[in-house]
Amino acid sequence: MAVDQRIDFDLDLIRRYDQSGPRYTSYPTAVEFHDGFGPAEYRAACARSNQAGRPLSLYFHIPFCDTVCFYCACNKVATKDRSLAQPYLNRVYRELEMQSALFDRGRRVDQLHWGGGTPTFISQDQMRELMDQTRRWFDLADDEVGEYSIEIDPREADAQSVALLRRLGFNRMSLGVQDFEPQVQQAVNRIQTEAETLAVLEAARAEGFRSISIDLIYGLPFQSVAGFTRTLDKVLAFSPDRLSVFNYAHLPQRFKPQRRIDADQLPPPQTKLDILQATGERLAAAGYVYIGMDHFAKPDDELARAQREGTLYRNFQGYSTHADCDLIGLGVTSIGKVDNTYAQNRRELEEYYADIDAGRLPVFRGIELSRDDEIRRDTITKLICNFSLTYADVATRWGIDFGAYFAADLARVKPMEADGLLEMDAQGIRVLPRGRLLIRNICMAFDAYRNGPEAQGGFSKVI
Repeated sequence: MAVDQRIDFDLDLIRRYDQSGPRYTSYPTAVEFHDGFGPAEYRAACARSNQAGRPLSLYFHIPFCDTVCFYCACNKVATKDRSLAQPYLNRVYRELEMQSALFDRGRRVDQLHWGGGTPTFISQDQMRELMDQTRRWFDLADDEVGEYSIEIDPREADAQSVALLRRLGFNRMSLGVQDFEPQVQQAVNRIQTEAETLAVLEAARAEGFRSISIDLIYGLPFQSVAGFTRTLDKVLAFSPDRLSVFNYAHLPQRFKPQRRIDADQLPPPQTKLDILQATGERLAAAGYVYIGMDHFAKPDDELARAQREGTLYRNFQGYSTHADCDLIGLGVTSIGKVDNTYAQNRRELEEYYADIDAGRLPVFRGIELSRDDEIRRDTITKLICNFSLTYADVATRWGIDFGAYFAADLARVKPMEADGLLEMDAQGIRVLPRGRLLIRNICMAFDAYRNGPEAQGGFSKVI
């Protein structure tokens, strides 16, 4: 089935379908992880993965931030004390050594990502040391093969640090912006100028970074259609390869920094929808296509090409072109995907340090997927990445009769066909332009954990 990369904004449909649901960076989602999965189960998964010999992906979590952004829902440590970084990195190096012992050395690292927090919180010498230690314990890919990315706060980077990151092997970056309007920046405690952002972006281009993405958030205090459009136009003048436009989920009961945001200053739901519609129209007019789940890209970007070719994948870092990697999570709270399991490291620094210092893997929970989990993950991944599903692909891979296996799920999807979100025939499902913004709803129809008797909440709204 051909992939349609347009979106059709149907306000009535969005209002009707705007429920809470997973973002499907994994299936099952992290809500299903449990403490019955620990280091022993993780080691067994690593042994199985060595038999398969897939390439590897490494994710490093750098939790420190110089200042806290009030909207942030990430695991981070807000501090001005840069000396905290080295004790943390020393533990990461020891974890690298422990993890490397579990994987055959011949398995190449095709994908690598530094996230946070603010990865550039650490010094340039520490950046060099972290990459040197990574190369010591793992076989890193060359520049033409590796997809090596880093999250950048432009307030914590300059041309010199960008040049260093490129020499260290990074070839993709995402820049946090969120909004350029002064009143919005003040309300969320993120003061960042256009000049700071442009300087980092231009340095990345000069150094040969192959993909540059800019992150925006809608739904923040004082935002309006006019103000967000001004930010968007400034960003489009930079001509980034990709944009991520995220919906702000105000959950102060779960995320303490959000308690410093005045809920009365948040835009009403209708204004958020108007911002989203205006953003979609403006980006389409500028030539960007909708990849899905808040992501837009130029038609020639590798994500857009992968989606058209049916090879796009989704993991904890978002959309990716490397579907066949086992993912190793390193650092506090990191999540890995090895063989048919997900594993998460300790959430608190003290607990993470205690495990590492005792020579223990810091895995404290996870899940081993059942065969049904794997079949459903394959189905959901195809829908959320390619906006189409060919029944025979899943049936052949898993040895099932798709219609019989998913009879109840297809019945749940049927009303969405009547609403024009998708088309169904004997061969498969094709998500239509008016259904692309609601892809999470479509995926939820195939989610056994969302449709069972013990379904759990705690997710953000889909729009």
